[in-house]
Amino acid sequence: MPAAAENSGLSSATIFALSSGAPPAGVAVVRISGAAAGDALDRLTGRVRPEPRHAVLRTLIDPADGRALDRALLLWLPGPGSATGEDMAELHLHGGRAVTASVLSALAALPGLRPAEPGEFTRRAFETGRIDLNEAEALGDLLAAETESQRRNAMLLAGGALSRAIDGWQARVLMLSARLEADIDFSDEEDVAPLDPGFTAELAAMAGEVARWQGRAPVERLRDGVRIVLAGPPNAGKSTLLNVLTGREVAIVTPIAGTTRDLIEAPVAIGGIPFLLIDTAGLHDGQGDMVEAIGIERAAQAMAGADILLWLGEPGDAPLGAVRIGAQADRRVLDPAAYDLLVSAQEGEGIDALKAMLVDKAGRLLPGENEAALSARQRTALDRLGDALTLGQAEADPLLVAESLRLARAAIDALTGRAGTEEMLDGLFGRFCIGK
Repeated sequence: MPAAAENSGLSSATIFALSSGAPPAGVAVVRISGAAAGDALDRLTGRVRPEPRHAVLRTLIDPADGRALDRALLLWLPGPGSATGEDMAELHLHGGRAVTASVLSALAALPGLRPAEPGEFTRRAFETGRIDLNEAEALGDLLAAETESQRRNAMLLAGGALSRAIDGWQARVLMLSARLEADIDFSDEEDVAPLDPGFTAELAAMAGEVARWQGRAPVERLRDGVRIVLAGPPNAGKSTLLNVLTGREVAIVTPIAGTTRDLIEAPVAIGGIPFLLIDTAGLHDGQGDMVEAIGIERAAQAMAGADILLWLGEPGDAPLGAVRIGAQADRRVLDPAAYDLLVSAQEGEGIDALKAMLVDKAGRLLPGENEAALSARQRTALDRLGDALTLGQAEADPLLVAESLRLARAAIDALTGRAGTEEMLDGLFGRFCIGK
């Protein structure tokens, strides 16, 4: 169990919660986890506990007065082979409000039971080693997923894509550490044998594997959306194009130059990919008031942080790497050779082609079908691991190599959450719903 978990105090009681959607519903699933889960199940049925992992139909009774509460399907899931690693029971009730409320009330009256905190079921799975921190984070992302790419990435990580790689690195680092420590312990202090080439080759192989994971896309692009910034001079059609791409009136559109004076952000999903569209103030060299000057400065900052920059000004003025959009093509004579794409937001000309271009470009910025994107926390820990392995290859002194392996083990512990702080864990599991 992680050190932080030992002092959390969350695992002392048996917990219960409604783990399905709010009633009314066809079925309401109530989960119970902890040492008293089996006893609670016995008292609710007044009968012998069902066989593990066999669904049975039983009448639930209120232990306080013996009245029938519901006719429900029950599952008994003894630990450690359960979702939380503890003894668990599941009650599949009829999903009416009164039924659900009566069963939860009966559970609350049983000694040793209390309602679960947000994310406590998942936290217990983490504390008992059923999942590591990466899988726990992925479950939170899966609950919050709104697009297909977000769901796919969360499923990869929740399924252990990164965790399996970490387990392999950990086993190899521990093996190398034990081997090196033995060599040091059984050698004279002034005559430690040099490392054999195979040792360094193993460090290099691991460093290469870690580097491939370091090259994965950041998960922030999946969570927040690929940042598309629309930039150009005043009245270039940026706000109109923003409204068309989002399918709603996000920005005010008028013939008056300088209508947009601050950043306007609008999330949208196109082709199952999340995007964050950012409209900016019109760029110009003339004199303006203080508000307009601030808007232009913020526009420049947004352009610098864009994943994809759509330039709606003169093609020769386009920043390096920008997509040159010939906007308002229905009422201007434009040279197609000077632009990457001609569009008319009013007539719909080129809009489908623009969306296809955005999806194609975003696909190169996001992880592939079977590649997982990584969070900032994971990338930081991987950087530490990669640095430690690189340091180990560069050192000739076995004592210094041993220290680099210690740093590698610490980085792996940070990846899995074994070196996490209580505050960080509280923040993570607080994102979850009560029944998760």
